[in-house]
Amino acid sequence: MESEKRQFESEERTKILMEGYRTLIHQVGEDPDREGLVKTPERASKAIQFLTQGYDQDPKKVLLSAMFKEDYSEMVLVKDIEVYSMCEHHLLPFFGKAHIAYIPDGYIVGLSKIPRIVDIFARRMQVQERLTMEVLDCIQETLKPLGAAVVIEAQHMCMMMRGVEKQNSATTTSAFTGVFRSDSTRMEFLSLIEKRLH
Repeated sequence: MESEKRQFESEERTKILMEGYRTLIHQVGEDPDREGLVKTPERASKAIQFLTQGYDQDPKKVLLSAMFKEDYSEMVLVKDIEVYSMCEHHLLPFFGKAHIAYIPDGYIVGLSKIPRIVDIFARRMQVQERLTMEVLDCIQETLKPLGAAVVIEAQHMCMMMRGVEKQNSATTTSAFTGVFRSDSTRMEFLSLIEKRLH
C-alpha cells in the first residue's frame, strides 16, 4: 500500500522542489533552518507532488478498465463526490462536491471509477470551470453515453483567505451533453442531486 501511495513521488523532483520551498520560506522572512521549519521543504515538496499527481494518470484508461456491456438506458447518478483541487491562479485549495450522471448507450462503467476520474482531474492545477468540462468530456468521449451531466459546487480559499475575503461564498459550475440538454432530463438530474434519499 505504501509503495502505491509513493508512486507519484520522484527523488529528483523532490530535491528540486525542496530548494524552491527553502527559497520561499527565506523570502517571506523566515529562517528555513529554524527547528520547526527544517523538514518543511521536504514535507511540502511531497505534498505538492501528491496534490498534482493527476498529471501522471490517464482518466480515460481508468474508465476503459471497468467498462461493461449492459442493456440499461436509465440515468446513472453518482452524487456528493468530494472534490479537493488547487487553484492555478494563487496555488490555494478549492474544495466541494461533484454530482455526475450519464445515460448509458450499451455500456456502463464501474461506479468507483467516476470519483476516480474526478480525483485525477482535480489533482492538477485547475480552475473549476475547466475541471467541470474535463470530467464531462472524459465521460462523453470514453463511454459514449446518450448524454452526461456534471455539476460542481465548491468554495475557493483564494476568495475566502485573500482578495474579497468572502467566507460564505460558493461557486457552482455545470455542463451537459446529449439528452441532458433537454429540459426534462436536466430537471430530473437537478432534482435528484438536491434530494436526500437517506
